[in-house]
Amino acid sequence: MKPTPLYPDFKPISLEDREQITLCLHKNPPVTSELTFTNLFMWRHHYNFRWCLSADNLLIIGQIADDLPFGLPPVGKDDLSRAFKLLLEFLASHTQSPEIHRVPEQLAKIYAGSIPFEVIPDPANHDYVYRAESLIHLSGRKYHRKRNHLKQFRNRYSYRYQALGSDLIEACLDLEEQWCHLRSCMDTPGLLKEERAIREALLHFEKLDCLGGVILVDDKVVAFSLGEKLNPDTAVIHLEKANPEFTGSYAVINQEFCQDAWRNFTYVNREQDLGESGLRQAKLSYYPDHMSNKVILRASLDAS
Repeated sequence: MKPTPLYPDFKPISLEDREQITLCLHKNPPVTSELTFTNLFMWRHHYNFRWCLSADNLLIIGQIADDLPFGLPPVGKDDLSRAFKLLLEFLASHTQSPEIHRVPEQLAKIYAGSIPFEVIPDPANHDYVYRAESLIHLSGRKYHRKRNHLKQFRNRYSYRYQALGSDLIEACLDLEEQWCHLRSCMDTPGLLKEERAIREALLHFEKLDCLGGVILVDDKVVAFSLGEKLNPDTAVIHLEKANPEFTGSYAVINQEFCQDAWRNFTYVNREQDLGESGLRQAKLSYYPDHMSNKVILRASLDAS
């Protein structure tokens, strides 16, 4: 194990950091989808995530290309006031408007009083959180359309569900490539960055603390999903892709993966909609139990 980076010596996130970062996160389980090692690792190229420890607190910063750097909420069991201030001090050396992003609303309420933050709503990054049993059973009139999608798929195709293993990674990568071709990822920056993140997660699947599942029709992967434990009662789904030519394939992988991997959890966090109307409608169509709201905390240079 490499030496632990200590504040203010932030280091880029790499696979060798998995054990240390995961230990911090498991000791202080988060509620937002960003704070898992898998998520930080798969998006490390886009966000240029770096990390260090201050006492027992995990500090993470990121920066997209030439944009200003930002922090993620510090993780720790005790009072985080000092961790917030240290994070702001570091960011203040790079910008006169230090910001900490993806902060749980409840955490912001605790510390916004002691540190003079401006609290900025961030609805595009609110997480959609569902009852696991609802996603598995799809009971009641509101899920009538979803049950129809499942019925149509099952009547039309002879399929099987299988837990994701190393033997299916290449097939999932092929499906992702096909999906990107259909959606013209090369011409859409948001889809292109997602494509790289998905490839990172799949290529390193066996070394990450996550589970996956696939739907096969005629031994061909037509849908796959990947997620992990977020906290003791919540799982988080990091990615889900399906061949749109197989009507109902998204509904099937959603239900089958939840039934296989997450049936013992109370909640399933299916991450944010990023302000995209189509994605928002898709997530609302599964009727979330609640939202995990997040805000941006902005402080002036003097406040740091």
